[in-house]
Parts: sequence; structure tokens; C-alpha cells
Amino acid sequence: MALDILKIVNISKKFDKIEAVSNLNISVREGEIYGFLGPNGAGKTTTLRICTGLLQPDEGFVEINGEKAALDKVEFRKAMAYIPDRPYLYEKLTGWEYLNFVSEIRGTKNWEEKAEYYFEFFELKESIHRLIEGFSHGMKQKLVIISSILHDPKLLLIDEPMVGLDPKSSRKVRELFKRLSSDGVALVLSTHSLDVAEELSHRIGIINRGKLVAEGTMAELIEQSKTSNKDLESVFLKLTEEGDEVNEKLL
Repeated sequence: MALDILKIVNISKKFDKIEAVSNLNISVREGEIYGFLGPNGAGKTTTLRICTGLLQPDEGFVEINGEKAALDKVEFRKAMAYIPDRPYLYEKLTGWEYLNFVSEIRGTKNWEEKAEYYFEFFELKESIHRLIEGFSHGMKQKLVIISSILHDPKLLLIDEPMVGLDPKSSRKVRELFKRLSSDGVALVLSTHSLDVAEELSHRIGIINRGKLVAEGTMAELIEQSKTSNKDLESVFLKLTEEGDEVNEKLL
């Protein structure tokens, strides 16, 4: 039986009086791609930042590969990697220097051959020794993806991975995520690209106003939404609209 690599247990987080995440419970197993969907401001990025230890929840906790995520702990970070929607890069470094820098921080050994393979895979080989400041947004995104997998993480947290990628690069990223999943890596994929989520996800969680309003396989979500349409867009809109109606009645 597959192990739970990520456990989100009863987490809540407020910013002033706004409850960004409310009593959230999610688990993701090894080898599973979990689509994490929701409208703008639903709490997706806050949840991912709590999982990385960058934010501390007001209540609840997160475990990654059996280790609790917290601001003052580092052990859990060895098992995970985070790809934010707006990654920060040291643009005065070359692509190769950046990977060397990240690998030294993580203590990753013998990363060079793997890095060369992924530069080739993403058709970046000619840019290895160019300064990052000359990279396009898509090239930077691919560099961040490469840097996130050199240490063989058990969990990959991904916030909008396809932003800035052309169709060919997007296809390669989807191919990579499927391969990582087949190798046992757990992936949490937060995206507004519903077609990408539908293609890749084994299970999908839909969050709205900080609360998980639905979760399951595509077939289970269709059943939960009670909609005659079988596409994820229709299911998503139905479930989030119903969540808004419930919240309005409670206010």
C-alpha cells in the first residue's frame, strides 16, 4: 500500500480577520499527482507555503515524509521541493552556476550528469553558461523545475507550472511530471489550467474560501457535483458556485 508522503491535518490560517485556510485536511500518497484547484484567493498558495514551512499555521500541522513542517525545522525540506508561481533567481549567475549554488545549499552530490540530462531534455543545453538575466520567462521556469528535482525529492509542490511555457515546453513538463509520478514521487499541482489538471491528476481537491469543498477522482467529482456535464470546467464551476452560495447563507 502506498504511503502518505504529505499529510495536511486541520490547518487554519488567518491574515488579520480574513481566514485564508480553514480546517483543511489533505493527504497525498507516493506516486500520486494531486490536483489542487480553486478560484483566485481560495487559499491554494497559502496552503503550499505552509507546507514548505514558509508560513506557520494558526492551527493544525503538516507532515512531509513523516517529519513535521515548521519554520525552525529543516529535516522535512530534504524530502520536498517547491516551485512557486513567481520564482526568484539570482540573475547574475549562469544557469549552471545557479544549479551548483542550489546543490551546495542542499548538500546534493553528483548532480552534474542529471543536470546535463535535463538541460538536454528541455532544450536548454546552449544556455547552460549564459547569465540567467538573459533567459526568457519560460527558460527560467524550466531552470527552476530542474533545480527542484536534482536532489530526488519525495514530494514536489508546484504552483502554476505552465505559466510562460510554450506548447512544446508544456508538453515536456507534463511528460516529466508523469515520469516522476511513476517513479514514486508525490506531486501537488496547483493550477488554473483545468485541462492540465484533468490530464495529470489521479485525484483532485477543490478549495474555495479556504475550505475543501470537494475531493476525489474525476468520476467522484462528477458525482459530487451532480452535473450532467462531464468536463472538469463544468464540475469546478458548479462546486465553487455552490460553495459561494453556502458561504453567503452563513454570513
